[in-house]
Amino acid sequence: MKHILVTGSVGQIGSELTLELRKKYGNENVVAGIRKTQPTGELKDSGPYEVVDATDITQITNVVKKYNINVIYHLAAMLSAIAENNPQAGWNVGVNALYNVLEVAREFNCAVFFPSSIGAFGPTTPLDNTPQDTIQRPTTMYGVTKVTGELLCDYYFKRFGVDTRGLRYPGIISNVTLPGGGTTDYAVEIYYEAVKNKRFTCPLAKGTFLDMMYMPDAINAAINLMEADPSKLIHRNAFNVTAMSFDPEILANEIKKHIPDFIMVYEVDQTKQGIADSWPNSMDDSAAREEWGWEPQYNLTTMTLDMLKVIGEKHSRGLL
Repeated sequence: MKHILVTGSVGQIGSELTLELRKKYGNENVVAGIRKTQPTGELKDSGPYEVVDATDITQITNVVKKYNINVIYHLAAMLSAIAENNPQAGWNVGVNALYNVLEVAREFNCAVFFPSSIGAFGPTTPLDNTPQDTIQRPTTMYGVTKVTGELLCDYYFKRFGVDTRGLRYPGIISNVTLPGGGTTDYAVEIYYEAVKNKRFTCPLAKGTFLDMMYMPDAINAAINLMEADPSKLIHRNAFNVTAMSFDPEILANEIKKHIPDFIMVYEVDQTKQGIADSWPNSMDDSAAREEWGWEPQYNLTTMTLDMLKVIGEKHSRGLL
């Protein structure tokens, strides 16, 4: 029986992943770890939650012992633009917290899922069809913490036998939980603004291509990787995964197919633009496809249909 702890469970990915894990493994077997923000709605009512500040190893240890945890999805993180504004906190949350999780996992024989990101790459990485194994010299604190995390997870597997596994996520698009300070956030915000105001001011320049993925695929990728036969995993950590690549203009034109009078203008945020320019235009995710059968279910067309449908229904009910 799997007993799972999700750190960062009220974040963009964590809030949806926790509920999906509860559906799969049983509500009582998945603990939502929170820091300050209290869970609400189904996340609060469907299963247990505990205060787990991942920078405090004692709190992690106590919850692991209390619930006999044997799998940790470590999603507590500080996103790219926010970490760049406070790099010291970015390091603490991005690296010291992961080190604590890995130490607890080593002691209590837990498997660990760690999400890396396209932020782990840098301007000297090949931008198009970025290989699974390539140069990684990020120029942001967020990217530095992700590369460090990838290396730590590999080390704990090779040195201590901790079952660490992870993905390099692209930008994640969701209609449930709003993002909180990432460079790819525009690709979520644009849908909400299109439905509410039929106008969006884009912080990234035309021609800025980035990998993206719809949240249902992001969740399935994490669960499927953790369920994969370990004997087939050559890389184990930091698998490139993606579903689509587009720039703001392509995304806006897709939305216009459904909202013809939608207008997008540009007001470039230089900090976010600089970060985006250091990230890949597109990634090669063939290793994930070959080693554990990764295959996305959504593309730009099907994702846009679903995003506009769900957000439109929320808007009509006055929930936005």
